[in-house]
Amino acid sequence: MSLPVAADASVDLAVKLGRLALRNPILTASGTFGYAREMERIVDFSRLGGILPKTITKAPRPGNKPWRTVETAAGLLNSIGLDNDGIDAFIEHHLPYLATLPTAIIVSIAGSSHDEFVAMAAQLDGRPGIAAIELNISCPNVAHGVDFGADAGMCERLVRDVRSKTSLPILAKLTPNVTRLTDIVKGAEAGGADAISLINTVLGMAVDWRKKRPLLGNVVGGLSGPAIKPIALRCVYQASNAVRTPLVGIGGIATIDDVMEFLVAGASAVQIGTANYYDPTVSMKLAEALPAALQEAGASRVSDVVGTLEAA
Repeated sequence: MSLPVAADASVDLAVKLGRLALRNPILTASGTFGYAREMERIVDFSRLGGILPKTITKAPRPGNKPWRTVETAAGLLNSIGLDNDGIDAFIEHHLPYLATLPTAIIVSIAGSSHDEFVAMAAQLDGRPGIAAIELNISCPNVAHGVDFGADAGMCERLVRDVRSKTSLPILAKLTPNVTRLTDIVKGAEAGGADAISLINTVLGMAVDWRKKRPLLGNVVGGLSGPAIKPIALRCVYQASNAVRTPLVGIGGIATIDDVMEFLVAGASAVQIGTANYYDPTVSMKLAEALPAALQEAGASRVSDVVGTLEAA
């Protein structure tokens, strides 16, 4: 991928997602960047807006049985199952390193119940090095993973109760696997989310017709990558017309054109996911390319282009 070099430094890349201030709008999506330590020799973290380490849960999780990932013609199916060492191990072993990095650390959490989400948020409150919390209420690969992201009332109550237990900014990550997305988006806003992340993976599957077996050990999994970009753009656009809360676009973003499309559609920031697997430096390259793209659009700051799509 050939990208232009950074343009005039007078272009302002800073963005605000509610109470969360970021150097630029380029973030890495949870589950695709590990705990960042794996990337330290090839990525200059100071050039990123922020990093979302892999989602953590209250107790350790071994994840789903293999296969856990399957490549598709235009994306990646995964059924990892939130494999992680649990929140206590994260705080003890991973957070001290993450806190030293020169970028915003947004911790992604997933609870098996309402109270577990709230308790985890409270446990993270006040910890040095955490800029914000993202509520992963949209994972299709675990039991009850989408419960709070599929019901507007449950989503609103969860966000509100989490906000009452932490001073950290809150992002709510929603699923596209619902009938009326705007209802859920409005619920997240009503609960007090600082930003809404759209979208998590799209439910899908792959089969081996010769063996008459599913390829994923969990049978179904979440599809990410270029195949879901049109869906993600649609969700961001619909959400931008339904709420005033800042949006974070996710889904198939790999080029500077992708980034600009999401900004114009209504996102104030973006998260890079699947592209990290084949080019771990892609987020850094996109941050470098953004000033020139904004100048091409006649903009001097990111907010100048956010939500400027002129629908027919």
